[in-house]
Amino acid sequence: MNFTKSLLACGLASTMLLSCKDTASKPTAETKETTATEKKQTVAVKPETASFKIDGMTCAIGCAKTIEEKLSKMDGVQKATVDFDKKEATINFDASVLTPEKLVQAVESTGDGATYKVSNVKTNNKA
Repeated sequence: MNFTKSLLACGLASTMLLSCKDTASKPTAETKETTATEKKQTVAVKPETASFKIDGMTCAIGCAKTIEEKLSKMDGVQKATVDFDKKEATINFDASVLTPEKLVQAVESTGDGATYKVSNVKTNNKA
């Protein structure tokens, strides 16, 4: 009986330590997401780069990758990279289509809408 309890406790502890939150969310009209197959790579009319810190990420696969995919699917985004270790996102986007505020809103609305907080937003005009 003690062996079964020990095995169960070990399995439960392993699951808790190695799992990530399920932060995937459904696409919203506000972020203007498209599927990867529908997205066409176009030249940005007003190319800009935005970078910001993201607090609340707990893992590279469940959190950072989910945010990166959501940003990459937005209309006007040329490239999105989320670095879990640095807790930082860098997005190349078309400023004639998107604003940094919409990018921040997309990140903060990912998952349950309360997990991720964006700070230190910086933009650079590439033109």
